[in-house]
Amino acid sequence: LTGEETATRINQTVVKAYIKQLNDVVTGHDAELLSIAMRLPDVVTTEREDIDDNEWQTIEAGIEDAIQHILEYRSDEGQTLYQEFETRIKNIADLLEQVIAMDPDRISGVRERLDKAVSELKEKVDENRFEQELVYYIEKYDITEEKVRLENHLDYFLKALVSDDSNGKKLGFIAQEIGREINTIGSKSNHAPMQKLVVQMKDELEKIKEQLLNVL
Repeated sequence: LTGEETATRINQTVVKAYIKQLNDVVTGHDAELLSIAMRLPDVVTTEREDIDDNEWQTIEAGIEDAIQHILEYRSDEGQTLYQEFETRIKNIADLLEQVIAMDPDRISGVRERLDKAVSELKEKVDENRFEQELVYYIEKYDITEEKVRLENHLDYFLKALVSDDSNGKKLGFIAQEIGREINTIGSKSNHAPMQKLVVQMKDELEKIKEQLLNVL
């Protein structure tokens, strides 16, 4: 057997003592007294044979080998996850660069649409007042702060991956912040090409969140 070998034995000394005491109390055949004695406490004992040094060495070697395989597997799995996260974060960063590149044209388009809408009214408007309202309106679509925060969150995620205290919960919090900025950019974009890029960023982020479930 692997581990301790066990053997059950009758404690003859205890049995004889019980029979002697029973003889003092009642009269009966030895078989009857033995039957009674065998049901009393401590009649049967279990003896265990300790594992010898060679068996311990075999067990320890097996445990150490199993632990080593687990550590190697975790290391390989961790490297695979790191590369996956790095790729997805880079994809989001690349998509953000495309968003930044098209942003000036997007704002110009918003201005042109508003100018055209006003001109079609065929009513004279106060140019200064119109410009003030236009600036206010366009500011509602400004995504400068969101772009900066998203860049910072992406950079922080990559740094957290290689930090000593990196863990799934921390990375999950950062992923939530990334998602918040992506959603805000999408709601402010008012521009179909930019919204397509936002959808792609969301898809990349979802893949990150799925893999974060595998991080302790």
